[in-house]
Amino acid sequence: MPYLHQIDPIAVSLGPLKVHWYGLMYLLGFVVAWWLGRRRVRAGRLPGVDDNGFGDLMFYSMLGVVLGGRIGYIVFYDLSEFLKDPLMIVRVWQGGMSFHGGLLGVLAAVAWWSRKHHLHFFDTVDFMAPLVPAGLGFGRIGNYIGGELWGKPTAGTVFDGWGVIFPRALPEPFASMDAATLRSYFESGALNGFARHPSQLYQAALEGLVMFCVLVWFSAKPRPRYAVSGMFALLYGSFRFLVEFVREPDAQLGYLAFGWVTMGQVLSTPLILLGLFWLWHSRRAPTLQPDVR
Repeated sequence: MPYLHQIDPIAVSLGPLKVHWYGLMYLLGFVVAWWLGRRRVRAGRLPGVDDNGFGDLMFYSMLGVVLGGRIGYIVFYDLSEFLKDPLMIVRVWQGGMSFHGGLLGVLAAVAWWSRKHHLHFFDTVDFMAPLVPAGLGFGRIGNYIGGELWGKPTAGTVFDGWGVIFPRALPEPFASMDAATLRSYFESGALNGFARHPSQLYQAALEGLVMFCVLVWFSAKPRPRYAVSGMFALLYGSFRFLVEFVREPDAQLGYLAFGWVTMGQVLSTPLILLGLFWLWHSRRAPTLQPDVR
């Protein structure tokens, strides 16, 4: 039975101030990362670093996420529109963030911070990797609540008769209808053919919950350098590549090759290869031992 998506993206309204669920999801991801990171710091998993140093690392990483995510979206997904309207880069409230761009931004921040604290770059990356999935998971839930980045139609597939109907994905005249009228059409069954995969929730489960559990378990004991980073890259790249098969490609790009290859898959393939390489390379790498205080 399809489900009609009619969730208000605004969590709280205080006069002119509107707090969106998407922003709250980012905040939840940050809180979980901060909590887990402090536990790992106090367990000596980043030798020579105290709570203040970790706070700096989180601050610079958040800047990397926001700046890298926005710039990455422009470069990877909407460069032609940016060239027509350069000011679009500051209109973040209109949406448009790239995980791969955010990852590059975080890596740049980590490189700068690691050099300042005289730590090996990959020791810091290994420390940070388990902190990321919570933000990915909550972020995808935010995408779902906002009714964006939906999946492909389920009609005519083995999933026929199941899925989520996203109002923003409907054609006219349905897209312009008020919520009550749209609900009446849904209850009559007229919208069942427009049901789609809730790919945001698939990603929240895989990139969020599954990756969080695996990486927290995998990093619970000291691992050789590169191993935790490799596991993160391999898992994220594989999960993102698979979900792209049921996720609607970006309208401005469509499929890049063979009628099924998406930009998400193109950007995730290097992560899969890097993950395999780092895991292989970790076999002969040193293991950073906890600094027991």
